[in-house]
Amino acid sequence: MLSQTKLDIWTGTEALLFDLDGVLTPTAVVHELAWRRLFEEYLTAAGRGPAYADADYFDHIDGKPRFDGVRDFLASRGITLPEGPDDDDAAHETVQGLGNRKNRLFNTIIETEGVDPYPGSVRLVEAAQERGVRLAVVSSSRNAPAVLRAAGLAGAFPIVVDGAVAAREGLPGKPDPSTFVRAAELLGAQRSACIVVEDAVSGVQAGAAGGFRAVVAVNRGAGSEVLKAAGATYVVDDLAELI
Repeated sequence: MLSQTKLDIWTGTEALLFDLDGVLTPTAVVHELAWRRLFEEYLTAAGRGPAYADADYFDHIDGKPRFDGVRDFLASRGITLPEGPDDDDAAHETVQGLGNRKNRLFNTIIETEGVDPYPGSVRLVEAAQERGVRLAVVSSSRNAPAVLRAAGLAGAFPIVVDGAVAAREGLPGKPDPSTFVRAAELLGAQRSACIVVEDAVSGVQAGAAGGFRAVVAVNRGAGSEVLKAAGATYVVDDLAELI
């Protein structure tokens, strides 16, 4: 196993499995903003409380598949809504309707403001490509391909296991390791030779449960000790530290 005191990310590594939001791109901020707008509007219209707070994103939503985030946030307010079909109209007050409304808010922000990848993350991706290390993105978001295109990173990742793939193949979301396991399979890499790169607690837990070589966590605000407690092998503030 890798250690916090000494890290050799390359020896014995066949593949890096990256989360997207908060790891490669700062889209976690965009997701958080879209969730805030969604639930502030919903709670106001429904006349329910308590009001949406900053902690709600990390406590109930961060790193989870979109519809799970809707269910868990609503549960925190004692609210139960009908499910609806996956493609339910964003105007409908169902779990899927609210989830699709959030997706529409997110896409509007991305389209109007764009997204720039983290420079340190780009450096790590380029270093991996130079060494022939295989790359995949594993994201709970169904917007992962669009975000990768907006960030200019689509060509670097031949395998993307996102929320749409997970739904199509019946894969449970993080903290279950199944999406990371699937990415390793699609890359033709042994799990024991793959490193998971995450920033969310649920993603770190997924990596730790999957039998991978290591789980590297980039601390974007969750806290180093929290990430280590979730199962991170190594925690950095910027992925360029790994080069």
